[in-house]
Amino acid sequence: MRSAVIEIEFEERKDLDIIFRSVKPEVEKEIPKTKVSIEKIDNKMMILRIESKDTSSLRAACNSFLRWIETARSVKEVIEVEDN
Repeated sequence: MRSAVIEIEFEERKDLDIIFRSVKPEVEKEIPKTKVSIEKIDNKMMILRIESKDTSSLRAACNSFLRWIETARSVKEVIEVEDN
């Protein structure tokens, strides 16, 4: 089994909550050859754990989750700009 642990620190808890809620549905989906978990730590940190049967599946899962996190962050920023 191959594994990766990705820790992302947020400046504000509300940002953590928004990103966590947006990524959680993807974590709950079944992914072939891959297990994913996500948790919040100390109201400032999100930890994403990914385990895969092979390196290529691990890389694909890491890339997908990092892309979803970045997309959620970008959308949040656009909404904040439009609200102001």
